[in-house]
Amino acid sequence: MSSEELLRQVMNTMGYTGEKAPAIFDSFQNFNKTVMSTGNLDNKTKELIAIALSLASTCEWCITYHVKMALDSGATEEEIIEASFVAVLMAGAPALMHMQILKDAIESFGK
Repeated sequence: MSSEELLRQVMNTMGYTGEKAPAIFDSFQNFNKTVMSTGNLDNKTKELIAIALSLASTCEWCITYHVKMALDSGATEEEIIEASFVAVLMAGAPALMHMQILKDAIESFGK
């Protein structure tokens, strides 16, 4: 599945859950906004952490979404790869194999 399709599915899921459970979804969105806003860590760093966690949990949609958000936050391909290898260190070969999804997202959104 293409990175664009995975990102489209993320957005569809967010729209669906927002319609079906607006109060819960709004709370989640507010939590997400608060966590990802600049504090002691900037947004780019937080997105790199999110990429590593997405790889460790082998979530294709999360990987794609957070690669897009990291690139939009100014992360370089090299920073994304370095953060990804932290996930591989901690989560092993499944994280390494999911780097194909990461590669596809970098190629799709990094242009």
